[in-house]
Formats: sequence, C-alpha cells, structure tokens
Amino acid sequence: MSSQREVRCRCGRWMWAPPGAGAIQCSTCHTVTQLHSLVDALRGAHRMIYGLQQLRRQYQQPPQMMMAQRSPPQMMVAQRSPPQMMVAQLSPPPPPRLLEALPSPFGKKRAVLCGVNYRGKSYSLKGCISDAKSMRCFLVQHMGFPVESILMLTEDEACPQKIPTKRNMRKAMRWLVEGNRARDSLFFHYSGHGAQQKDYDGDEIDGQDEALIPLDHETEGKIIDDEINEILVRPLVHGAKLHAVIDACNSGTVLDLPFVCRMETNGSYDWEHQGFGRIYKGTDGGGAFCFSACDDDEASGYTPVFTGKNAGAMTYSFINAVKTAGPAPTYGQLLNLMCSAILEAQSRLTYTDSDESSEPLLTSSEKFNIYATKFAL
Repeated sequence: MSSQREVRCRCGRWMWAPPGAGAIQCSTCHTVTQLHSLVDALRGAHRMIYGLQQLRRQYQQPPQMMMAQRSPPQMMVAQRSPPQMMVAQLSPPPPPRLLEALPSPFGKKRAVLCGVNYRGKSYSLKGCISDAKSMRCFLVQHMGFPVESILMLTEDEACPQKIPTKRNMRKAMRWLVEGNRARDSLFFHYSGHGAQQKDYDGDEIDGQDEALIPLDHETEGKIIDDEINEILVRPLVHGAKLHAVIDACNSGTVLDLPFVCRMETNGSYDWEHQGFGRIYKGTDGGGAFCFSACDDDEASGYTPVFTGKNAGAMTYSFINAVKTAGPAPTYGQLLNLMCSAILEAQSRLTYTDSDESSEPLLTSSEKFNIYATKFAL
C-alpha cells in the first residue's frame, strides 16, 4: 500500500494507482487517466515557475539594465535548482519547535514543589512561593537533587504549564512518579491552603476528605486525598521512595497513607491504622512518607519568628531539622526537632498571631521504628 499513488479523476473521484501502472480507468465515469512520472511533472512545473520568476525580475529592473544583467542561456541552466531543491524552497517553513515545559521524568532524584499565594484574593497568603524556592535551594545544595529534575509550580512562573492550577498540579504529580524504579528518591512539597470536605466514598473514619487548594479551585475544584493517593502513592514500585512535606491546614492525612504516627510529649509513639473501607491505600511495594504541618482538624500557619519574614513554619522547621540533625538522622529525631522548633515559635507569638497549637504529623505506607530507621533523600 505504501508504494501506491493516489490519483484524482476529472470527475472528482480519488483512485489508487498500482505501482508501475501507466494509466488507470475511473469506475464512475470510465475516463482513462494517463499516469506520468511525478518527477517529470514536478520538473515541468518548476520550469514554469522559474521562467515566471525570471520575467518578473526583468520587468522590475530599469530598461537599460535588463540586457546587461540578463544571464546567458548556459548560466540559466547552471543556476536552475533541481526539482527537490525547488520543492524545499516552495514548501512553507516548519513551525518552531515548542520547548518542553516539563523536564525528563526519568532520574534517580526528582521533585515537584508547589507554592500558591492566591494573589488578589481575600484569602491570599504571603510566604508560600518563598517556601517553594527555599525548598528548591535546600534540595539542590544539601540533598544532591539536580536542578533540572525539580519542577516548580508557582504564580511567578512564566510558563503557563507551571502555574499551580488543578490541571497542572495533577500533571506534575503524575510526572513525578512516572516510570519510577528501585532506588528512586521522589519528593513532593506543597505550601498553600488546605481544606476538608465531605467524604462520599466511605473511606474516612471521620467522614471528611482532606484536600489541597489549587489556584483555580473556585472554578475547577479541590484535589482531594483520594486522588492524591491514587496518583502519588499507589504507583510506587519496590525500592522507590516518596517523601512529601505538606505545609497547609487540615493536611494530616492528605496523602491518605494508612498509618499515622501519634507521638507523645515524652517522645514515645504509636502507629494508628487509618484503614477504613475496601480501597487499598498503600503502594505497589515502595515506601511513602509524609510530614504534614498539622492534624486533619487543625490549622497551620506561617510566622516571621524563624527568618524575620513570612515563612511556612512546617517548611522552615523541616529544612532546619535536616540541616542540624547531623549525618543520617532518624525519622524520630527529625520529628522531635520539628515539633520543638514550632512549639518554641508559637510560644513567642501573641494569641492573635497564631491559632491553637499544632504539631507536625508523620504518616507512612508502612509501620516502622522511627528511632531506628534512617531518613535519607
């Protein structure tokens, strides 16, 4: 089929001409169409075009210059472009290739960082974009993440596909886990509003789904924990790890991970199973860990206590804890350092500057010993 040619009869019917055929008869009007060589036809067309171009140039020149500048016949033959060259010249230029908005999804370390300030809204925030930028610097300078493997979604981005809309956030999360393999280290960070809404599929003990709030949530809606779990958690294969840091209100179980680490003030802890309903919320053999700013029914906040300017308390305390904990800290050490830093910051704020006291929460796809397991990105 690839060697056949499509020929149009003068009655308008299209026909397939077998290779090597010299003529073909139309089954509708019975007209016989002679099949000339395509190259011969092109050459004839190009000769006509070339002649018209020469005539146009002659009539555009002053009369006294026409004879002096006219090329002799042999020069015209030498300068005549071959058919394939003329086809290339007459064809429209190809459209410019669009730059890929997303980096390659295949790499041992990659991250998605979302910071949403909701500028111009009555519920705008002040430090979320700064949180995302701080996290990027931390991952590149201290955790060995290649800068080209980090996808930033903020309102400061020039590329439309990097604005933190619902569609772009979904796409970025899928990009993060695409083709994940053993020994991959994946990182997801979100700083912005969080919320709760009624659970309609019966998989929440408290009857509430947790959700992230994209920039266009007023028209497109929230991204609820069921979907986040389906996109980010369940595709993780054996040997791959995902760490998430969620700096938002109502964010405790926003990844819908099945186990919550309940820690006491004296450092003791217990794992609480969140499994409820028939839907599997674990991974495909990999590991998923989430540090959230607060429990599902609590509010998080940002504070100038840490840096002198507005910053998410969770984001700052996580970065600072990893930096100061020394080499190969455990999950328990990091959790204690973050809780201490946030509690101290809250004690330095007046009541109007902060809501009720909230502490970071750790959730996981599996139960483990938080004081024996090393944290590593």
